Amino acid sequence: MRITGGSVRGRTLRGPKGTNDTIRPTSDRVREALFSILGDRVRDARVLDLFAGTGSLGLEALSRGAASAVFIDRSPTALDLIRANLLHCGITRAELYRIDLTRPAGYSNLARRLAPGRQFDLVFLDPPYEKNLADLALKMVENTGLVAPGGLVVAEERGKVILPDPVGSLRLLQHRRYGETSIWLYSIENSAT
Repeated sequence: MRITGGSVRGRTLRGPKGTNDTIRPTSDRVREALFSILGDRVRDARVLDLFAGTGSLGLEALSRGAASAVFIDRSPTALDLIRANLLHCGITRAELYRIDLTRPAGYSNLARRLAPGRQFDLVFLDPPYEKNLADLALKMVENTGLVAPGGLVVAEERGKVILPDPVGSLRLLQHRRYGETSIWLYSIENSAT
């Protein structure tokens, strides 16, 4: 697993040791395709990486010019991996929080831990597959107002799963499938329209 573009392109990232059912990094192939789709939208973006695992999505965004990233995971092991990967890449524009997002209360906790009204231009959701957590995360991210006007939400799930459209003010822009992985790209609809 490596960073596929930007200032630390080619840097190898630490992953979970052995078999780990709770940390499933996004493959290099899927990440490279996703960031090709996102293009310049990443530059200067405020990034929120939910169910961050190894932090590969947020780290990729930071390498490609994102202004900052907030990494959220419930696993101490995952947060240790993210810290190690940030250090290895020499990236400091990041915050890490241990929050369980498998239940709606986790999103209330997240909103309380962040500065009031804080919003993000790019939100990554990469929960454990086939547990209905991507659907819940989409709803909760939209409900808590974490997405800035014009912001994007990227959800990752197993290829056979179908995520909803719309989700409140989130509208599906694109859906792509890469083998067993699917990516959904949502934008937030301006409330003035």
